[in-house]
Amino acid sequence: IASVLHAQGRVAESLAMQEKVLDITRRTLGPDHDNVAVALTNLGMVYTNEGMFAEALARYEEGLSIVRRNHAERNALEGKLLANIGTVYSRQGKLEDALGMFKKALRIFRKTLGPESEEAAASQANIGVALLQLGKVDEGLEMFEGALGIMRRMLGDECQEVVAHLCTMGDCKKKAGDVGGAIECFREAQSIYGRSGVSDGVAADVAAGLARLGGGV
Repeated sequence: IASVLHAQGRVAESLAMQEKVLDITRRTLGPDHDNVAVALTNLGMVYTNEGMFAEALARYEEGLSIVRRNHAERNALEGKLLANIGTVYSRQGKLEDALGMFKKALRIFRKTLGPESEEAAASQANIGVALLQLGKVDEGLEMFEGALGIMRRMLGDECQEVVAHLCTMGDCKKKAGDVGGAIECFREAQSIYGRSGVSDGVAADVAAGLARLGGGV
């Protein structure tokens, strides 16, 4: 219900519902149950989406404390919380702090879920974004290419996650002055959209971007 309310733009009601879920979970399972950490994570994500970063961080950090008390070994939920904290830092412009969190999350996901997991790929992509924003273009693109490789092996070449990564890589290569590399990424994305019968929205943006780069077909 909370996600539906949020999608409808009824943010205050969505937050109230998430807070209610958190309260019920605490009372029924106890304040240190992993499900409380999950509820805190979900609530933090709503706050993050609304730009309420202090509130989001408070929930993520409380959830992180619970997970670390409950698990002597690394846990995937810990990785998710660290990644979410990294996202908040990134949106606040604290890029070095964000990069540190994303790297910690990646280490945990590789250990708990494996190096070929979707979570590990997402963390590599997050690291890539942070590096690019810090001006470390070659390192950032290397991380993106690694993430794209995982997505291809996991989900195939036609999935939307692959298209999203291709578009992001194309933007990054364009900014780095690698027009040929950018065109190659956008052309592959356009080809995937074409095979899927998609021609509007992001697909139209990709076609327009290609035309501007001189790579339209």
